[in-house]
Amino acid sequence: MSAVLWLLQIVLALVFLGLGLLKVTRSRQRLLTVAPWVEDYPEPVVTSIGVLELLGAAGVVLPAVIGVATVLVPVAATGLAILMLAAVVTHLLRHENQQATAPAVLLLAALAVALGRFGPWPL
Repeated sequence: MSAVLWLLQIVLALVFLGLGLLKVTRSRQRLLTVAPWVEDYPEPVVTSIGVLELLGAAGVVLPAVIGVATVLVPVAATGLAILMLAAVVTHLLRHENQQATAPAVLLLAALAVALGRFGPWPL
């Protein structure tokens, strides 16, 4: 089970690294072409989401790799799950049901890591 959790952690880190970098480095106009939901939020909010995604990407892997403050792994996974829950809700409110699928899958993966690493049976 530990190998599965590690795989999920690595996948989450890579996905959120990419998503976070896009939100932090791309202009609002360029983001609108790939993420129409951006029009509903001010630019500082979108940038903040990107920063949180970058922090979550680092948090689900780095503490475990370096063996320091490993309790941050499930905390970061929980934070990413909350972000993805908000993403699912945003897409559903915008009637973008197809676009809600990817955040829902990431939400489940983040929850699996959070429960697997922080639950009463840490693996």
